[in-house]
Amino acid sequence: MTQFNEQFSTFTHQFAAAASRANRLALESAETVFGVQLKTFEKNVDATTAFFGELAEVNDLESYKALWPKGLQVAKDNAERFVAAGQEVFGLSLKTGEAFGQLVKTQVETATDNVQATVAKATKAAKAK
Repeated sequence: MTQFNEQFSTFTHQFAAAASRANRLALESAETVFGVQLKTFEKNVDATTAFFGELAEVNDLESYKALWPKGLQVAKDNAERFVAAGQEVFGLSLKTGEAFGQLVKTQVETATDNVQATVAKATKAAKAK
């Protein structure tokens, strides 16, 4: 029974360590994704605010006509930044998924090694009797 308690204790320790690493990975990923999105939002707001500042100073129809292409360019740039940020977030999510996969692989390999060692020990003990 003592061997079972030791194995259970080892398993729970390994599980807690793996859960801690998984949580750390998830938090780091979320922090990075939030940073990318916040930076993109900030750039888009700055560009839009600058355009609206120029728009507010316009007094005649010709100035509005001249400013129209700039407004379209600002909208296009904002959309491009948004798409680029989405692609970056997708890439970060893939990297995080790979890290989770590696973590699971390591845990499965460790568990397999432990089981094989226990089986080998039990087989050796059974042959000795």
